[in-house]
Amino acid sequence: MEEVPDATYERWLGGVGLGSTILYREVGPEIGWDHPDNRVILASGPLAGTRLSGSGVLAAVTRGPMTGGACSTQANGFYGAYLKTQGYDAVVIQGQSPEAVYLLVHEGGKAELRSAQHLLGLDTWELGERLKAELNLKTASIFGIGPAGENRVRFAALVGDKGHVAAHNGVGAVLGAKRLKAIVVARGPGRPRVHNEAELDRARKALSDHSKSREFGVRMQAYGTASSVLTHYRAGSLPIRNLTTNILPEAENLSGQRMRQTPALKLKPQPCWACNLRHHCQTVTVLEGPNAGFEGEEPEFEAMTGMGSALGITDTVAAVVLANVVDRMGMDINETAWSVGFAIECLSEGILSRQDVDGLDLGWGKPEAARQLIERIACREGIGDLLADGVKEAAKRIGGRALELAVFTEKGNSPRGHDHRAVWAELLDTCVSNTGTIEATGGYMDFSLLGLPPRKDAFDAVETAFYNAKMNGYRQFQDSLGCCRFCVDHPPLMVDALNAITGWSWSFGDAMAMGRRVVHQLRAFNFRSGITAEGERPSRRYGSVPVDGPAKGAHFTADWPRVLATYYEGMGWDPASGKPLPETLRALGQDELIPVFWSS
Repeated sequence: MEEVPDATYERWLGGVGLGSTILYREVGPEIGWDHPDNRVILASGPLAGTRLSGSGVLAAVTRGPMTGGACSTQANGFYGAYLKTQGYDAVVIQGQSPEAVYLLVHEGGKAELRSAQHLLGLDTWELGERLKAELNLKTASIFGIGPAGENRVRFAALVGDKGHVAAHNGVGAVLGAKRLKAIVVARGPGRPRVHNEAELDRARKALSDHSKSREFGVRMQAYGTASSVLTHYRAGSLPIRNLTTNILPEAENLSGQRMRQTPALKLKPQPCWACNLRHHCQTVTVLEGPNAGFEGEEPEFEAMTGMGSALGITDTVAAVVLANVVDRMGMDINETAWSVGFAIECLSEGILSRQDVDGLDLGWGKPEAARQLIERIACREGIGDLLADGVKEAAKRIGGRALELAVFTEKGNSPRGHDHRAVWAELLDTCVSNTGTIEATGGYMDFSLLGLPPRKDAFDAVETAFYNAKMNGYRQFQDSLGCCRFCVDHPPLMVDALNAITGWSWSFGDAMAMGRRVVHQLRAFNFRSGITAEGERPSRRYGSVPVDGPAKGAHFTADWPRVLATYYEGMGWDPASGKPLPETLRALGQDELIPVFWSS
């Protein structure tokens, strides 16, 4: 066990902040994602385990295989809260086991590795059920990898607590390389220390009122995050058939409203730690049809779009089942969707033959063939082995016109489950991010809470770059606290809660500076690994112009160099190279990073 100095917490908090500093310090540029010396940091944060809503978040930080650079990805559930009850703020995994093992943290902080040979091949849902029964644990957080992680699929995820997923940049593949099948954290007797209980209770109530009363919170409680499906469809930001169209008349079938009104589905609330949005997460059971008896979690928005509209599937139950198959296999649902959609289009365009796809009857709106392909990817069988390294690598290996159809960034990752050609802030963020997924944006942001005026034109490229730069750092601060974004998304109140727990006197300016330090530290980690601004651009299809629908003709990438230069300048970076300027780093107290970017 390692004691972390107070000064480290005061500078980096927890979550991605603590994880990024460990990663930067201990994983040099010569250490690849599958090298035993790579680290996986699974951290909570200072708000974790309190009565604050959703304070059970897991933050995973490592070097990921999709980009070869830093990975920062989060999952809700109970891990962060239960880890605190065992007396820990984070678990750091290094080395490589000669055989499959799992980590058990229990009995007031005892940590031990046990054999997981008998667990190999289990999907993530089965894994949790088996371990909970085997260990006779009534309350435990269990995260693990499925077949995809065991087979080192490069977009394998870490999945736990029945449907919560740390999805991005292949953290599951890294754990598979280490032969760590699962992490089990029993609920312990401990409680987090709180400096001022009364002030924390005031902030907790105010945050709860905010999250439940804002428009998105009301809708999410009633119909889940998939309640936004029709909103995105009307905006032209629903991903449809690998971005070949923005027209899908049956889009409503994929909405949370339709899911919760479908007689064939039985739903039951399953909230995360201390969650006040109790009807957001639900378990789902299929009651009739060919999938009768199937159990899983009610899919989030990106799961329904990924296994629905992106593949031309509009059958509600089929999309629900497919989304859960991906989770059970242990894969990032976004990269899975782009990979399957890419394969379907390649087959329809004659780039791949029926023999190339193992004889599968792939096509738009064919859920059974999609399921067969997903299972092949997880097991690296046949065509699945080609797709298991992600869309970019598959397109490069096929070559020719395939590169024109694939959706990815030049760094190697693919976007979240939206059509970013109508969400310009996220398209830019996905390309310039240092984490393997979006870094600055995401969700429904009230810019006034960040001290910014409202956006005037979401289709103004320069304005988009300006706002992305102004807000970058906020999400990194948030992801260092150990709380769910849906429950804690009011910047001043978040700072109040942090101060109540720690006894500090932080301002929101301090919080933003801390988040900016994380951004720069991860950028330095990537830069010294050879990942530069050269890769900060979208693929041809990802940056293309919509041919129909509400955003028809919108062309964000028409002057991409100007967009990048505006963003870089707003971040205090060199507009030509994207390197943080020395004065920017000095102002944040990061003088030690200057030689990384400006060694000559």
